[in-house]
Amino acid sequence: MPEQRKKGVVIRPRAFILGFVLAVLICALTPFNNVYRSATPLGGGYFPLAPFYLLFWLTILTALSRKFLKIDTLLTGMELMFTWGLMLLVSGIAYTGFARTFFINLTAPFYFATVENRWQEIIQPMLPGNLFPHGTAAIDMLYNGIDGGQEMGWIELAFKIPWTAWALPFLSWGIFMILCYFLILCVVYMLTRQAMENEQMNFPLLIVPKMMQEALDEKKLSSFFGNKFLLMGISIPFCLHLLNGLNFYFPSFPHINTLVLAGPYFPKQGILTGFIKLKLYFYPAFIGFAFLASKQVSFSFWFFFILGAFFTGVLSVAGLSFPASELGTTFGPTLSSPEETQMIGAFIVFALFLIWLARFHFWEIMGHAVTSGNPSDDPNWVGDKIAFWGTSSGFVALIVWFSFHGVTVLQSLLLIIFFIMFTMVAVRVVCQGGITYFTLTVAPLDAINTIFGLKIFSSLALIIGSISQKILFLDLRESIAPSILHSLRITRRVKGQGAVACAVFLVMISCLFVSAGAMILLCYKYGIRELQLDWATRTTISVYNNLLPLVQNNIEQGDSIKFFAVMGAVVMGILALGYHRFYWWPLHPIGYLMVYSSAMKILWLSFFIGWLFNTLCMRYGGIILFRQMRYFFVGLIMGDFLMGGTWAIIGFFTEYGYQVLPT
Repeated sequence: MPEQRKKGVVIRPRAFILGFVLAVLICALTPFNNVYRSATPLGGGYFPLAPFYLLFWLTILTALSRKFLKIDTLLTGMELMFTWGLMLLVSGIAYTGFARTFFINLTAPFYFATVENRWQEIIQPMLPGNLFPHGTAAIDMLYNGIDGGQEMGWIELAFKIPWTAWALPFLSWGIFMILCYFLILCVVYMLTRQAMENEQMNFPLLIVPKMMQEALDEKKLSSFFGNKFLLMGISIPFCLHLLNGLNFYFPSFPHINTLVLAGPYFPKQGILTGFIKLKLYFYPAFIGFAFLASKQVSFSFWFFFILGAFFTGVLSVAGLSFPASELGTTFGPTLSSPEETQMIGAFIVFALFLIWLARFHFWEIMGHAVTSGNPSDDPNWVGDKIAFWGTSSGFVALIVWFSFHGVTVLQSLLLIIFFIMFTMVAVRVVCQGGITYFTLTVAPLDAINTIFGLKIFSSLALIIGSISQKILFLDLRESIAPSILHSLRITRRVKGQGAVACAVFLVMISCLFVSAGAMILLCYKYGIRELQLDWATRTTISVYNNLLPLVQNNIEQGDSIKFFAVMGAVVMGILALGYHRFYWWPLHPIGYLMVYSSAMKILWLSFFIGWLFNTLCMRYGGIILFRQMRYFFVGLIMGDFLMGGTWAIIGFFTEYGYQVLPT
């Protein structure tokens, strides 16, 4: 549909109500499905399963109502997209984006305190009382479950939970989360026009829902689903997961392996030593997303991943491998070797590059913000003004929150700047690269440590900064920021942008509390020890273990860390310059940002296959073949997610569930 026909489209309240209800249901069910059942995650990542599964069947239902019930006004394609955007926005909150680790973050320093780790005498006295639950009984029940809780109904269980122990932590951290969500929403809003209009950024993760929306609005849904290339694409994951799912429940069925351990085929010594842990994952949906992304981006992801493994071998052969002890104390979720700290410099330089690219856009926003009138009748004037002053007030409010808990203004400002900087870089990687699963290599505090050293923080500031980082700015595999940009991209032609922003914020806050409630009920019913929360427990304990030597001895990083950080900054500077200045430049900077991400260990092969087919289509068939084959790769995505949703429903009623997508 031409862009001019989309201007001024109206979203009726029914779309918001439907999206709100479904988003709340997803957040309420996700902890039980993901944590207790260990089934295919309903929410998570940046193209979550449940929202797309619901979008698909809502689209079918809308089309059938038009055909058989003659109801043309049930829902439009844009309204369905808006509904999907609201579900997409909050699905991660109920799991790794918030609920998965939140209660463990607040109780670990008490429950796991021992004589050996000395948390009770060193860490606990510095913890602000209003940020952590009171009473050992409330914490013990959280990990062991309420006596007889598994036999109780959910309402009866809710009355047994010691809510008084959680009242102050809920209030304090609730204010923190609301302020952070508000700040992130305003910052992302300021970036939307730069990304969508000035840079014409591709959004690969929105292509499939958009194609369905256009087919519905143009009344071509039957021809869309009848496309032979689409059906061929759907058939591959359908057959794959039908067979493997049956094998999961009935082992007599044959099984198609989707994981190959390639590491044993490489020598443990020499230039190929970086490949000894190489794995080949086959996920049809990720291949589809890679095909839909630009060739430059897809090529850069797998190329830099391979290059990074070669670099490890080069260091080994040259005798320049540095011991892990050079890292000192780190907070990066997957940081394991000094050479990976290249990402510190790379993230900072890329963030500065994005700011430089948007410099004229930011000046325009500032001009709108300080102007009392709208002399040019600019339709963006009001939105820019609200976003600018919202960002400013959000920064100030967060500084006040940190200051109230004993962190100085300068320390607070430094924490917030680096938190937001890393988050905005993640937004660009996810939204432009079509990354459904993104993980940080280095944490914001690692970057602060390398540049300034952690001596600038008091022990209390270091503890609060580390905990707040873990709660919202470390496990970015389900960060809310990229989903906000996707939601704003979906609604960019909708009338009443202020109402859209308010709807987005309302849904985020509502689902925040729903997710917290669902998770605390689950924990008190079964006990954290009986739930599938090993990763959340392990990573949270590591945060407090890392804090202890910093508080006691202020351990510093080795000199090699600064060298690799500078190296990463230089490499990123060269990549950014080439990308900006030369049209023929083959490498995209965001590929380098993912080189050591654990997500790329899963995705690299998919990006290679997607890039290869994209290149072959354009070279030997041109745009005509590309448009035809695009339906095939869209079919791969739809087939994977439809089978994932089907097996998730089956897994919800069985003891164990077949996993279609990575967790």
